[in-house]
Amino acid sequence: MVATLTESNLGLLRSFFFLCPMFHLKNIRKTTCLFLTVCLLMSPSLAEDQEFIDDFLKREYSLAKPYRGLGLSSSSQWDLMGTAMVTPDHVRLTPDLQSRQGAVWSRIPFFERDWELKVQFKIHGVGKKNLNGDGMAIWLTKDRMQNGPVFGNMDQFVGLGILLDTYPNADKTHDKSFPYVSLMLGNGTLSYDHDSDGRHTELGGCTAMVRNAIYDTSLLVRYSKNRLKLMVDVDGKQEWKDCADVTGLRLPPGYFFGASSATGDLSDNHDIISMKLYQLTIERSLEEEQEEEDVTVPRVDDMDQFTVEIQEESMSGVQFFFTVLFSILGLGVLAVVGLVVYRRWKENRRKRFY
Repeated sequence: MVATLTESNLGLLRSFFFLCPMFHLKNIRKTTCLFLTVCLLMSPSLAEDQEFIDDFLKREYSLAKPYRGLGLSSSSQWDLMGTAMVTPDHVRLTPDLQSRQGAVWSRIPFFERDWELKVQFKIHGVGKKNLNGDGMAIWLTKDRMQNGPVFGNMDQFVGLGILLDTYPNADKTHDKSFPYVSLMLGNGTLSYDHDSDGRHTELGGCTAMVRNAIYDTSLLVRYSKNRLKLMVDVDGKQEWKDCADVTGLRLPPGYFFGASSATGDLSDNHDIISMKLYQLTIERSLEEEQEEEDVTVPRVDDMDQFTVEIQEESMSGVQFFFTVLFSILGLGVLAVVGLVVYRRWKENRRKRFY
């Protein structure tokens, strides 16, 4: 971002340049003046960046402390389901107990084209590695508030799922290391296969040590121009690490954000600390606008598994019989009405000649 100089900043610059000749050593004087100038130019730039982020935070789609707008009242923007509960520090989806399911879902459908979601979460428990489970998921789906086997949400969902799987169900010889974060796109026909840890429906993913981490654990999802990027930050370095990148991914508008979790024979605490949704301002060329396509079912371009074929049902014998019957009756009624109208017209015509 290019910094702009305000009138007050110009006054400060003149003061700095006036003081610069007071330095006796030429090199120190030049270095000091350059340093002060750079600092002055950077300060408005940082302020403008902060204002940009604040202005585009979509609070109605965000969860953050102290978690206002979450509960059972009619004015709430989020709903709790199952074992989910609110504490001062987090929204706990499931406790470290067996056979629990919990979720939090937005009540407001989402219609922005370009967006970024930042989620801070925590998965922790007393179980040893590979003796914990099952995981949690972040959702943007057509249906909300549906219990099911996919980390607390329904199977054969329609929409996007970011799955944080902490337990390997498949044999230990496959190439995944756990915990594992992955993307799945559902079109209403695809099922998540727990036995293979979702391998056959995964669009991309990465290993991320998100369980019992000593640092804050976060993920970032950015969707723009039909491209979705998933990044994680679990190392305490305040740096985003690329996890998955999918182009040609098309999502219909009007879906709902949510987060869910489930435990089985093994368990963990699954906590949401914050979910912050940002609207992105992205410029599009006229050609890009023309290429935008309205879709009703999520899909990824050039991937056959997302092709949903709609087959017309053939008529049964009974349906065919009644179709023919009602067609004949309809034609009979029309013939009778036509005959009655014709006779009246003929009678009226004869009366004119008398």
